[in-house]
Amino acid sequence: MSIDHAVAMFGRQAEACEELGSALYAALLVRAAEDIRDGGPCADAIAGYEDAPGPDAIALRLLGGVHALVLTGRATELAVHYPSAGGVFDPGAADRAWAAFRATVAAELPWIRDWMTRPPQTNEVGRANLLITGLLHTLARHPFPVRVFELGSSAGLNLLADRFRYESAGFAHGSEDSPVLLPDAWRGTPPAWLTGPQPAVAFTERRGCDPNPIDPVSPEGSLALRAYVWADQPARAARLNGALRLAATIPPRVEPVGAAEFLTRVEPREGALTVVWHSVMRQYVPAGEWARVETELRRLAAASTAAAPFAHIAFEPRRVGGEHRFRLTVRDGADFELERVLAEAMPHGLPAWAL
Repeated sequence: MSIDHAVAMFGRQAEACEELGSALYAALLVRAAEDIRDGGPCADAIAGYEDAPGPDAIALRLLGGVHALVLTGRATELAVHYPSAGGVFDPGAADRAWAAFRATVAAELPWIRDWMTRPPQTNEVGRANLLITGLLHTLARHPFPVRVFELGSSAGLNLLADRFRYESAGFAHGSEDSPVLLPDAWRGTPPAWLTGPQPAVAFTERRGCDPNPIDPVSPEGSLALRAYVWADQPARAARLNGALRLAATIPPRVEPVGAAEFLTRVEPREGALTVVWHSVMRQYVPAGEWARVETELRRLAAASTAAAPFAHIAFEPRRVGGEHRFRLTVRDGADFELERVLAEAMPHGLPAWAL
């Protein structure tokens, strides 16, 4: 049963990669699932993790560990198939790419085994597209300087969302010379509050939390972040690299604590909009701790006033019918129980579409 579970998890991740435009990873994961079933090197790599639940993302851990080897020049035969290393993936040569992948896992098993202990932390910069959308919607009601507190920040790159450039038909926001460009931000017509006059965005405080934060300016931290970007998606890599350059000049402050403990030290402040936001992290938080997070969010909402407003902005997966949809929601401290669903988007944040 353990092997069957692992094979199923790899198969589902292969389908997700295919749907999200990574033909390379889809091809590799289909074959890795077979290798696990046959007791090959990939089975050795994930030994002990066969029963891990979906949020542990065991398939992505394996891919990330191998990608790190490619990026550091330790897997030259595989690198020729990885666009992130200057290679080219030819679907017609998928078997050759797989042979090089399998050989890399076998040759670097101790490295891979160590990498498997680390939870994936992509810090997907594209998700800032939804966070800034929710913030602009909120600022229309509360035109104050912004204090932003992020839960599950990873390296804290989305704490720099105000420094990114967002573009779409009928919509542009942020400095044109930003090193982070998020083009084609919207599918169809963007929401009305984005296409009209936009409120000023001024961050006066930006802090985040993560149980295991990554230092984005360290060689180890930047490698981990780059390794978890899928190797055949150069636009995502470009956004990440731009955000890493920004982080070198504006180091994000991320505290090594859980979300509930972090929020106990946050209070609304007069003359500022206090925002708690997060993106695709709730699934990694145990239910008991998330209940404490909700208690803290309600405390902040109860303490907010017209002069010291509070808002909760979230971009998280929701089950809608039989599907998982990634939805942007906003709760205002003045009417906290009224959750506004503002938009949906692809899991990596681009494009989004209005509801």
